[in-house]
Amino acid sequence: MFMMFAMTSDSVGEIIKEVKREFDVTNTEASLMHSLFMIGIAFSGLFLGFLADKFGRKNTIILGLSLFALSCYFFLVGDSFSFILGLITLSGIAVGVFKTAALALIGDISHSTKEHTGIMNGAEAFFGFGAIIGPLLVAWLVREGVDWKLLYVIAGGLCTLLIVLAWKADYPAHSLGGTPKEPINMTRSLKLLGNPYAMGFSVGAFLYVAAESAIYVWMPSYLVCDAKDVAATFSCYTSGPDKWLAMYAVSVFFSLRAVGRFVGIWMMQRLNWSLVLALFSLAIMLCFIAGLVGGKSVALYTFPLTGIFMSVIYPTFNSKGISCFPKHEHGTVAGVILFFTAAGAAAGPFIMGVVSDAYGGDAKYGFIVATVFTALLFVGLLYNYLYNPTEKRLAEIETSEYGQNAV
Repeated sequence: MFMMFAMTSDSVGEIIKEVKREFDVTNTEASLMHSLFMIGIAFSGLFLGFLADKFGRKNTIILGLSLFALSCYFFLVGDSFSFILGLITLSGIAVGVFKTAALALIGDISHSTKEHTGIMNGAEAFFGFGAIIGPLLVAWLVREGVDWKLLYVIAGGLCTLLIVLAWKADYPAHSLGGTPKEPINMTRSLKLLGNPYAMGFSVGAFLYVAAESAIYVWMPSYLVCDAKDVAATFSCYTSGPDKWLAMYAVSVFFSLRAVGRFVGIWMMQRLNWSLVLALFSLAIMLCFIAGLVGGKSVALYTFPLTGIFMSVIYPTFNSKGISCFPKHEHGTVAGVILFFTAAGAAAGPFIMGVVSDAYGGDAKYGFIVATVFTALLFVGLLYNYLYNPTEKRLAEIETSEYGQNAV
C-alpha cells in the first residue's frame, strides 16, 4: 500500500510539467496537483482517522483502497483540469483513510514498542521505493509517447489487487475494535489536539516533512546554475560525477532514504531511538547549512545526503507517537499525526516559494526557511533526548498493551 500510493504522490514534479503543457495552466494552478492531494490527506487524517478504531482496520483499509482505486480508474475519462483536480482530492482523502488504518494495524501486529518502530521503518522503506519508481515510470511513459495518466491506471490495478489481499487476510482479533472509555467519533480526534504526546510528535512530523519536501520540491531549482536563466539547467557542472549527480539528485535522495529505512529496522531495535534522532537531526541541519554557506557545488552533495539521515525520523515519529496510546486509539492518533504530516508537506514548500519570490525568485532564500525548520526540529529532538518526556508513558503502554517493560 505504501509503495503504491507513493508512486503517484511523489511523481507530482514530473506530472506537473505534463499538466502545464496539456492544459496550459500557470505554475500556481499546476501546484494544486500537490496541494489538493495533501489537503485531502490532512482532512481525512483529522476527521476520518477514527474510522479504523470504530469499524476495524480491515473494513477501513478496504474502504480507503476502494476509493483510491475508483479515483485512479476515473483518470481514464478525465479530460479537464478541474475534473483531474477533483480526482486528486478524492485520492488524497482515500490515502488518509487507508493509511491511518494501516498505521494502526502495524501497532496491532507488533509485540513491543521497539518492534513497532522497526516494522514502521520497513513499511516506510517501501514508500521510499515507490517514490523512486513513480517518477521514473512517468518519465518513461512520456518519453515513449504514452499518456502520463496511465500511471494512475497502473496504481489502480495494484490497488485492486491489494483490495483482494486485504479482504482475504486474517487480522488480529483486537483490530476489530477496542474498549474505549468514550465514543469513537470525530470529536475524540479533535480532543487529541490538546494531548501533549499527540501534539509533540505531530509538530515534529510537521517540521520534518516541511524540511524533507524542501529537498524533493525545491532542490532542483536551487541547483540550477543560473536562477535567472533556467535554460542553463545544469550546464555549469562540467565533471562527470557532478553533472550526473546534478541531474539525478532527487533520485539519489530518495534512494538513500529508502535504504536508510531498511537499515533503520535493525538500528531501532538496538540503539537508543531518542539519541539516534537527535544526532540525525543535527546532521540534517548541518547539511542544510553547508549547502547554503558553500553554495550549489556543496549543496550538490550535502542536500541529497540528507536522505540517509532523514530515513528513520518520520517512521519513528509515527511509531512512538502512536505507541503512546492504547491500541484501540491507534487509528485516531495516527490520523492526527497524518494531518500534521500533510500540512507540513503542503505548507513547507509553499512558504519557501513565497519567500524565494519575495527575494527575486532565488531558491536560496527558501532554503534559509527550510534550514530554520531543521534547526527547530533539532532543538525539539535534543530536548526529547535530554529529558525523555515519553519514557514513563511508553513504559506504561509497554506493560498494559504488550505485557513487557522494555521500550
